[in-house]
Amino acid sequence: QVQLVESGGGSVQAGGSLRLSCAASGYTYSSYYMGWFRQAPGKEREGVAVIDSDGSTSYADSVKGRFTISRDNAKNTLYLQMNSLNAEDTAMYYCAASKYRISWWARFQKAFYAYWGQGTQVTVSS
Repeated sequence: QVQLVESGGGSVQAGGSLRLSCAASGYTYSSYYMGWFRQAPGKEREGVAVIDSDGSTSYADSVKGRFTISRDNAKNTLYLQMNSLNAEDTAMYYCAASKYRISWWARFQKAFYAYWGQGTQVTVSS
């Protein structure tokens, strides 16, 4: 079955950087639509960045210019490079996968992703 395992979270000061990884297994990783979501305490889970099987990407306005999503199909791994972190980036970060391409308008809607990792915590102190 599909398994997604995130790593790379931690505590960092404002202005710092982190790189999250998501190791995928159990399916043809290269053909799947992948995304990063995050959920802060008391808030809804929100989409952060997505990447299609062809490498095209899209970002939430709140992270555009600071975060970069990428994928290494040879390693079955998804990444999220996070720079210029601030306190508002503090959240649990989740990797998600969809077997089917997701329309642009739905790309940040969690209901369209069938597979999820367990999450990795990112804490940014100001």
